Amino acid sequence: DTEGLLRIKEENQKHYRRAQRHQEKKEKIQRHNRKLGDLVEKKTYDLKTQYERLADLRRTHILELTSVIFPIEEVKTSMRDPADVSSESDNAMTSSTVSKLAEARRTTYLSGRWVCDDHNGDTSISITGPWITLPNNGDYSAYYNWVEEKKTTQGPDMEHNNPAHTISAALCYATQLVNTLSLILDVNLPKKLCNRQVNEFCGENLSRHRFTRAVKKLNANILHLCFSQHVNLDLLHPLHTLRNLMYLVSPDTENLGR
Repeated sequence: DTEGLLRIKEENQKHYRRAQRHQEKKEKIQRHNRKLGDLVEKKTYDLKTQYERLADLRRTHILELTSVIFPIEEVKTSMRDPADVSSESDNAMTSSTVSKLAEARRTTYLSGRWVCDDHNGDTSISITGPWITLPNNGDYSAYYNWVEEKKTTQGPDMEHNNPAHTISAALCYATQLVNTLSLILDVNLPKKLCNRQVNEFCGENLSRHRFTRAVKKLNANILHLCFSQHVNLDLLHPLHTLRNLMYLVSPDTENLGR
């Protein structure tokens, strides 16, 4: 029994010495983890600082791009509300008639359905200059209506102020701007827009189907960029091409460049 007790004491001492070595290893690992934690925290702070600097740089490039090459502005049109001219018209016109006229001006028949236009058609959005604009309500039917008329009308087009030319030019510039913004912001666009799509708007006359499809792809890419930069969703409308772009590149967009 005494010999057995001595053996057990020796084994316990071995276990005790092994436990001490394990404790030392544990403390060493803990110190190493603390060092790694401090290093990760420092690297995270440095990365966050670099992201902020990169965002500021992107924001500077975008604001310079949209102020020098692709300025986007709101253009007022000279349209009068029925309520303003009611007093000048027939005195028999009732207030209900005036309100119905005002409501009619706030709606647009677009692609087979009536669409509410809160901006009431009084504005349009210009890009690269006040002479290149898009309708605010997203109704680009003037383009394919002109294309259909060209099919039945022979001879050169002598109408320099044709709205179809303005629409195609504005969409071409908007596509170029979207492609450039995706490169600056390093955001992959859901709908691929290569040079062929850019030239598509300013090249051959597009059919209604091809034109509508190209516009939908452009609008989808613009909305994707707006979502990536956390633009206020209440400001966006799926049909307002240039207005959505204007909100995206506005200096008031806090997260522009993120």
